[in-house]
Amino acid sequence: MTLLVTGGAGFIGANFVLDWLAESSETVVNLDKLTYAGNLETLASLQGNPAHVFVQGDIGDADLVSRLLQTHQPRAVINFAAESHVDRSIHGPGEFIETNVMGTFRLLESVRGYWQALDAPAQAAFRFLHVSTDEVYGSLTQDAPAFSETHRYEPNSPYSASKAASDHLVRAWHHTYGLPVLTTNCSNNYGPFHFPEKLIPLMIVNALAGKPLPVYGDGMQVRDWLYVKDHCSAIRRVLQAGQLGETYNVGGWSEKPNIEIVHTVCKLLDELRPKADGSSYASQISYVTDRPGHDRRYAIDARKLEQELGWKPAETFDSGIRKTVAWYLAHPDWVSHVQSGAYRDWVQKQYAAPGAAA
Repeated sequence: MTLLVTGGAGFIGANFVLDWLAESSETVVNLDKLTYAGNLETLASLQGNPAHVFVQGDIGDADLVSRLLQTHQPRAVINFAAESHVDRSIHGPGEFIETNVMGTFRLLESVRGYWQALDAPAQAAFRFLHVSTDEVYGSLTQDAPAFSETHRYEPNSPYSASKAASDHLVRAWHHTYGLPVLTTNCSNNYGPFHFPEKLIPLMIVNALAGKPLPVYGDGMQVRDWLYVKDHCSAIRRVLQAGQLGETYNVGGWSEKPNIEIVHTVCKLLDELRPKADGSSYASQISYVTDRPGHDRRYAIDARKLEQELGWKPAETFDSGIRKTVAWYLAHPDWVSHVQSGAYRDWVQKQYAAPGAAA
């Protein structure tokens, strides 16, 4: 038996592949375009493993995807492939439309052609699982109930709009063509192998380098935080037992404002890697101009996944963030290798806005 995983060299996809192959002998065909956020070094432990077949390529390359499907005959496709950074989508929305909308469309068409040619038992067993985000639901007020699966879509950034479009395509291919799909919408992930442009790894990397810790606006934007390995276990459970055509929200039950996250990271670094002068890393916090259209609050109601499929996160935020900081401290080579010149230029451009140090 075989899985086709798209975007399996990115943060969440690579964690999924590593966890899957640690628990299963089932082959994974891993298709990744290897953009700036795709990193084969994350998958170095799988070198020589015959159960991991890596292919560099684009989900929008219909000929390539069709060949992979015909050659490997997967029982499921799990689609992690996406451009996923809000800030980058604001500066260059075209790539997000191309990958997240057109790429998903072309992938669905390739998969539909493959699935329709299967015999009846294989058709019945096949699954297409689409991994999406809570950002498609928009922004919540402070006292509003958390996002449920029936919350209407109100995306506010080019990134979230492109993911919302991809979700709608997946739904339509199920209702129109009968393609056996599942969709998951997750909250903010964190954990090992996270590319250091997102909040938590950026704070860790900048703190250790003695650089400012840039916090947008007043830092009171609230997010729900999900340890990446919990997300991977949720996807495995949905793939195993999810109802066709259904959406499942995946969250960590850990709503926290960004500034609290930054202070938590600083306190852990103060404990685990104290500065020589005895000062706190919190002295490096610097507030910068808020980004355009910054959503104020996200919150995930993950009760459907727990009640119907029996899944809930294994990590609390306290346990997950401690594991995450410890992982970055133990893997400086991985961090240094992903910090290319292009990445450094991006961070300098994005956080060069004037702001008063905290």
